[in-house]
Amino acid sequence: MIIDFLDTITTIKKLYTVSLEPVCKQYDLTRMELDILLFLANNPQYDSAKDIIERRKLTKSHVSTSIKSLTKNNYLKPVYLPNNKKTVHLKLLNSADEIIKAGQQAQKIFFETILKDFSKDEKQTIINAFSKIQRNAQQKLKEDYLYES
Repeated sequence: MIIDFLDTITTIKKLYTVSLEPVCKQYDLTRMELDILLFLANNPQYDSAKDIIERRKLTKSHVSTSIKSLTKNNYLKPVYLPNNKKTVHLKLLNSADEIIKAGQQAQKIFFETILKDFSKDEKQTIINAFSKIQRNAQQKLKEDYLYES
């Protein structure tokens, strides 16, 4: 059972990678760069590098390198809020709109593919189950000091 579960997660991650690959190639982006653009577009309430690192569990150096590249290519603009000059907030620029639309379409097709043949109730059950699995894993990691969320 455990092996099947881990194999399933690996297969799903592989399909997600394959699903986003054409978008990366079309727009000459790394997967990390596309992930950052999609994260910011899909989660507007989280708009800093720290948010991306914490929420997506990515390494600081990779996120930093990708943000620099996206800024250089005019897809992102770092901004400071008037009341907080310490935190850099990341603003998506209009030049990223086409990429984001293509990426979101790839995400939509990916989710439609993996959730094909499930009823609305079954889909909600899956979402709830994976939320619990994630909470349980994060809690155990916190307890064992292996991980900070």
